[in-house]
Amino acid sequence: MLQKLTDSLSTHKWLWYTILGALALVFSAWGAYGIVNLNFGSSASDAAVADGQAITLQQASNAWLRAQPQIARIYGTTLAASERKKLQSEVLEGLIRSTLMALRTQRLGYRVTRGELIEAIRQIPQFQVNGKYSAQAAEDVLDESGISLPQFEQQIASQLRSNQLIDGIRASEFLTPVQIARAERLQSQQRKVQYVLFAAKRYASAAPIPPAAIEAYYRAHRAEYTLPESVDLRYGQLTLAQLESRQKISHAALQVQYHKALKQFVVPQQREASDILIDFGKDPKAALRRAEHILELARAGGNFAALARKYSQDPGSAANGGNLGWMSRTGYDKTFTSALFSVAKVGGITGPVKTRFGYQIIRLDGIHPRHTRPFAAVESQLAAELRHRLAVHRFGEIEDSLQNDLQTPGVSLAALAKRYGLTTGAIPLFLRGRGAPPLGAAPAVQSLVFGSTALATGSFGGPVILDNDRMVIVKVLARHGPQLKPLAEVKRSIIAVLRTRRANQAALAAAEAARREVLAGKSLPSVAQALGLKAAPATFIGRDDPSVPADVGQLAFAAPKPAGRPVYQAKALRGGGAVLLAVMAVRTPAHVNPLLRRTLLQQLLSANADGDVAAYMAQMRQTAKVRINPHAFQ
Repeated sequence: MLQKLTDSLSTHKWLWYTILGALALVFSAWGAYGIVNLNFGSSASDAAVADGQAITLQQASNAWLRAQPQIARIYGTTLAASERKKLQSEVLEGLIRSTLMALRTQRLGYRVTRGELIEAIRQIPQFQVNGKYSAQAAEDVLDESGISLPQFEQQIASQLRSNQLIDGIRASEFLTPVQIARAERLQSQQRKVQYVLFAAKRYASAAPIPPAAIEAYYRAHRAEYTLPESVDLRYGQLTLAQLESRQKISHAALQVQYHKALKQFVVPQQREASDILIDFGKDPKAALRRAEHILELARAGGNFAALARKYSQDPGSAANGGNLGWMSRTGYDKTFTSALFSVAKVGGITGPVKTRFGYQIIRLDGIHPRHTRPFAAVESQLAAELRHRLAVHRFGEIEDSLQNDLQTPGVSLAALAKRYGLTTGAIPLFLRGRGAPPLGAAPAVQSLVFGSTALATGSFGGPVILDNDRMVIVKVLARHGPQLKPLAEVKRSIIAVLRTRRANQAALAAAEAARREVLAGKSLPSVAQALGLKAAPATFIGRDDPSVPADVGQLAFAAPKPAGRPVYQAKALRGGGAVLLAVMAVRTPAHVNPLLRRTLLQQLLSANADGDVAAYMAQMRQTAKVRINPHAFQ
């Protein structure tokens, strides 16, 4: 199939941006801009040249476009010129580093085999149907993406080579015994704490908030109560789901699809197995002798399930009589499945088989032969897939047609809605940076109506693609400048904020007063009792201990170590209220939990490896010869 994807491709780039986003997650080693084409030449119109390799203006433009959804989520849709320039520089830097990495891996001789390349492509989620690679899905996606198979393979190969180098850097990381011991002591440290919670609601007051305080808060938070620039908007919307519901699929067409994709409906042979596992332990030879003895018992007619319950050290299957369920050749350890599939008939026993888990005695409990799922069993799946493909194709056609129709003088939203089956609506207050339902924030629409080349009043704009499955056209009827909400409209919410603030302040003041009493010589439990509160029992806690509120645990480990006497602190809690906390002692357990040790080692190695990769990338960038076009995004 991968050899067949060489057809000419359409110009509907919106789907390609979706694929690139997914590939960034699957293959990228340091960011979302690792797609590099090493065949472009250098010219005066380049965005940058890194060690002699050109990065074209088109590449830079596409990378900036792909970054827009993430930028909108973090920064909103309105960027100051300085912010925009900074982010564009970061995008271009990502392309430069990707290019340098691709060049370096080529020079260092990193290679990707044809088999590795094909396997990587088969793992792309957009190329799968129900979790399995679909040749037809891959062909359809690339058709709609506007990229040829050779280009696509080159990009993936470049990513895989880069990942080989980065994996090598990460694999070289190690920790010294001193580093490990210090980290274990810190992470496993326990602190003896006692605390009293001062709930904010206990100190809430019904006393009126002075008008002057309300007015002062309103003035200090004018930006919070100011509606941004807005437009009165009319829109027409079309979704892929709408188009899918309109597709009429014939039985004959489904039959054609079934025979075309017949290979994906082949179900390989599956076998049901039971096992008895004997761990290698400290003496593998003794383990083997034990496994051979159990095998003799099983072959002599012993009850396999009973033997598994008695002897097996497989925690997942021993209690179930050793039953492992059904599996294919690729569903388990290769050594295990090779032995299982060599058993001639149901009830046969083989072993001991040495696997990475130990010595295993295997019994074949059942066989489901290889078969092809019949048409009737997959008809609904085929119909859904074909309906979706037809809808995607029609979606692109309508996108192109709408672009032309919107240029027609006198065109009306009602006429376009009727022609293409659009859902229409009105949004009287579509806010800059926030948008409004049902379009949401809609960065692409924001750019249309508030951008540097914003639509004139009375003009149509679009179509734009939202969420990869919605197409929208818009018309601006009127524009409104920023508007401060009247005090009367927000007064109630301000009063609620000020009441909460007053209650929290009172709770903290009460905790401070209680702390002074404790420092004067009273016990924490007695001070709490006098206030009608209850002190938690003094106890040792670990980091992230679920037995205490999260805020309290964090404050306990941020507090200074006690030196001869407890450390008492009165602190506000992030969730409201306050706490009077006593840190009474610190201890480190003599033995570290093995699970904690493994987790900690993984975290430390990962963090150190990330630093090594970052340092390698920084050194590579620092020593490279790079020329950047300051007008790359203009």
